Amino acid sequence: MMIFRDREDAARRLSESLAQYRGQHPLVLAIPRGAVPMARIIADALDGDVDVVLVRKLRAPGNPEFAIGAVDETGWIYLGDQAGHIAGSQKYIDAEMAVQLEVMRERRASYTPVRAPLDPSGRVVIVVDDGLATGSTMIAALHALRAKHPLKLICAVPVAPPDTLAKVESYADEVLCLSAPEEFYAVGQFYQSFPQVSDEEVIRLLGTVT
Repeated sequence: MMIFRDREDAARRLSESLAQYRGQHPLVLAIPRGAVPMARIIADALDGDVDVVLVRKLRAPGNPEFAIGAVDETGWIYLGDQAGHIAGSQKYIDAEMAVQLEVMRERRASYTPVRAPLDPSGRVVIVVDDGLATGSTMIAALHALRAKHPLKLICAVPVAPPDTLAKVESYADEVLCLSAPEEFYAVGQFYQSFPQVSDEEVIRLLGTVT
């Protein structure tokens, strides 16, 4: 089982595994907020651009850390196999989707207020997260980006359970995962240091994008 010192350590290891894309000016997209510092490091290492892809998990009733699915900025929803049973009703799913769409509208306005999102069309696009649990947000992100016609769509994460990777594979052209342990409880268990990333840090890191 691979343990990462922190997100910077994980990002540098991912950069080494993605070295073949240096010189292709890849677009490295982070799923906020935790992956944004990682995407900045990877983009700098590969001479690429960095931006965010906004997706939000749909939280299970009474357990906000558990995702029953995810939604992208367009309102497209990915639901896990047990989502209907766990959510209890379509009314709950619709209400949770509305909450998360509003969060994304607010984040888009604050993260990149003076420019449009960078266009992935015709580019090598690397989607980064600090780890996958259910994979819902990554699937929503990959689905949203596929519709924008990237040249190649890559999922790059430090750690994820094997069954989640199997779900994600059909949405990407390539899946890079450094560690796929069978015993997986939470992403944070694979980091020695795993602090929250603030909106202020995200804005600062994206503010260096021209």
